[in-house]
Amino acid sequence: MKKLLSIHKTPLLLLLISCAFYAAFAYDLQRTDLIKLISLYGALFFLSWKIFQLEKQNFRILLGVAIIFRLIFLFAIPNLSQDFYRFIWDGKLLLEGINPYLFTPNELIIDPPIAGVQTLFNGMGDLSAGNPTNYPPLNQFLFALAVFLGGKSILGGVMVLRILIITADVGIYYFGRKLLRNLNLPENRIFWYLLNPFIIIELTGNLHFEGVMAFFLLASLYFLHRKKWMTGAILFAGSVLVKLIPLLFLPLLFRYRKLKNAIAFYGLVGLVMLLFYLPFLSAEFFNNYAASIGLWFQKFEFNASLYYLIRWIGFQVQGYNVIQSAGPVLGLLVFIFVLLKASGSQNKNLPGLLTSMLLSISVYLFLATTVHPWYLVTPLLISIFTRYRFALAWSLMVILSYSAYAHPAFEENLWLVAVEYLVVFGVMGYEVLTRSRVALPRKALK
Repeated sequence: MKKLLSIHKTPLLLLLISCAFYAAFAYDLQRTDLIKLISLYGALFFLSWKIFQLEKQNFRILLGVAIIFRLIFLFAIPNLSQDFYRFIWDGKLLLEGINPYLFTPNELIIDPPIAGVQTLFNGMGDLSAGNPTNYPPLNQFLFALAVFLGGKSILGGVMVLRILIITADVGIYYFGRKLLRNLNLPENRIFWYLLNPFIIIELTGNLHFEGVMAFFLLASLYFLHRKKWMTGAILFAGSVLVKLIPLLFLPLLFRYRKLKNAIAFYGLVGLVMLLFYLPFLSAEFFNNYAASIGLWFQKFEFNASLYYLIRWIGFQVQGYNVIQSAGPVLGLLVFIFVLLKASGSQNKNLPGLLTSMLLSISVYLFLATTVHPWYLVTPLLISIFTRYRFALAWSLMVILSYSAYAHPAFEENLWLVAVEYLVVFGVMGYEVLTRSRVALPRKALK
């Protein structure tokens, strides 16, 4: 034991310091305290990187460290996001046999069909309370499971949600290592995801289910790579049934050479999704769901990059906010970009497919009107299987978006948003330029 402690003395010290910082993050932080928030976040990035450097060949230790960091949050109520109140609200409705897609919380709170939901209603905020839910069915079932196992306690529900998310991260470790091995890439890259403070705080800490979606997506890619397309299709449908964003990748799979029958794959994905949506379907469901999704393109603005430039130009030319017209156009541009990437031959092999997926989701986020921090989970995970590292830089810089909460009226500091994206675009530009120079013959560079 003494020899073991002597060998791992420095990593152990870094682990203890990190645990103290994560505990401060989980139990002693207000999101309005921007200086403390950024300081803890930056320190945890440094400490995690040092632990990885010192123990990068010792997978058991690194996995243990990753789980310990997550378990620190187990009894904490999320302090950077209030979305979990809506998760538990939806779960309670589902357990009572009420279709959560048909009513807004504002409509139900007038004459609550469930006792003791006032705290949930007060906690979720006006934005969530005034709009129909947009969380897909598998996510809804997970919410209901958390309420069922957690009992009447909000903390109990939070703990179950947290355990589900941690379990998904362990699954990402399992399939991530296998996929890295199959691609002849260093297996320890999976810890760029698992030890990343952004992942730990946004998923385990703030209870966002992008990690569960990412687990299904990664498992699907693994089975597709193993030529088990039916299992891959079911898992891909599972990822969409947690979060809709993987739909963006469906066109890219059409030319993947290990997927012999893309039409059959798409058909099975659609069938599994239909089976999950079937219990909720009605005319009102379609109206509410479409309206809820449309809000993200025509109403909401947060931490955007290129859209903010377009908005500024719109004010100069038109004299008003052009989001209602610009949002759908930007969505169309993303769709066109994905179709162009789908037509390329690079998607025939898995490395090329993963690169196309990374660039597609990145373009989507660069053109989006709303980019919450947890949206970066997908590009960050995909990036570890590619040669691009800008998503890692983005996961560090995105903490600046929380500056909006430091203002009493929730007002973004656009200078900090500019700093965030200047770093991201700078790293990405450097990587693209370097990749192009490596690919070109020497004569072409003269």
